[in-house]
Amino acid sequence: MDNTNTVGTLAKAGAILEAVELGPQDLTELVALTGLPRATCHRLAAALVDLRLLTRNDGRYAIGPRIVELAAAATTADRLRAVALPTLRRLRDETRESAQVYRRQGERRLCVASVEPPTGLRDTVPEGALLTMSAGSAAQVLTAWAPARSAFAPALLDDVRQRGWAQSVGEREAGVASVSAPVWSGERVVAAVSISGPIDRLSRQPGMVFGEQVVAAAGRVSEDLRG
Repeated sequence: MDNTNTVGTLAKAGAILEAVELGPQDLTELVALTGLPRATCHRLAAALVDLRLLTRNDGRYAIGPRIVELAAAATTADRLRAVALPTLRRLRDETRESAQVYRRQGERRLCVASVEPPTGLRDTVPEGALLTMSAGSAAQVLTAWAPARSAFAPALLDDVRQRGWAQSVGEREAGVASVSAPVWSGERVVAAVSISGPIDRLSRQPGMVFGEQVVAAAGRVSEDLRG
């Protein structure tokens, strides 16, 4: 790959995006604002529309929904830990189990926030830990509403969507069970609230015992993010 050409193409695409910051522009206006050849401008603008970075209506180009989504994701990531911690502490106190919030980061999941019970056996997952997306109830939740390919069976993810929570027993780590539920931002799942602990305490059907509490906690985090 010619890195010089790649960087040049990105710079030209960036110039088009900057031009539509001023408001919707037709192709002639984009050419005038960017100084790019008309054919180049048309080609790059069409590619940006395909990527949802631009929209095109009545021949005019404008900021696309993907930019809005990326901006919202950045804001959510910055706020998620601070917003979630009070609810996680309440969930920990209610269940007497470890509580976490995860969000997807590439092909893994990141522990954004984690609280532990003061005594007893714990499933300690430190904040900043990166865990697999192929095992665990939080991975199921972060996958169930995503379009990407999954390590989980479709029938399992259908059950997660119908119930509104996921459970795992000895899936990520022997002897550990967990229950997770989705955190929503608009129509997108942006995180998962979880509790985890020894199977002996959570049982082999932890969702039946704790599912409603975890769903309620995830709902509170979703509401707080909106606020």
